[in-house]
Amino acid sequence: MTQALPPVLGGVAPYLSVSNAGKAADFYVKALGATEVVRMPPDDKGRYMHIHLVVNGGSLMLADAFPDHGHPLEKPAAFTLHLQVDDVDAWFERAKKAGAEVVLPVQLMFWGDRYGQVRDPFGVLWSMATTPKAA
Repeated sequence: MTQALPPVLGGVAPYLSVSNAGKAADFYVKALGATEVVRMPPDDKGRYMHIHLVVNGGSLMLADAFPDHGHPLEKPAAFTLHLQVDDVDAWFERAKKAGAEVVLPVQLMFWGDRYGQVRDPFGVLWSMATTPKAA
């Protein structure tokens, strides 16, 4: 009997093809406090077709590139994954300590949020922000 996969959380669930999905999943657990929900067994080349994580209450799916099946590895571009969090400074520091590259240090932005950006070792750009509570 096949067990049902856990439900996908959130309105939009990114599905990223990265250079090493297993290492990326491990990085996101360490850097973003992700919870691993499912990791399908790898193929005979060690590639993962599906890893499901939950980050900040939403699903994030990962897969390795499969160029032999029409899914080549491409450099991530033209998108940013955003995390609206309760403490941007703590989230940002954890990501930095795990090895994320600072793109934009956390700072108070003109729209009122404390906001910063990091790039992970797999090339994905992440933004993080906290909206200060009204006094």
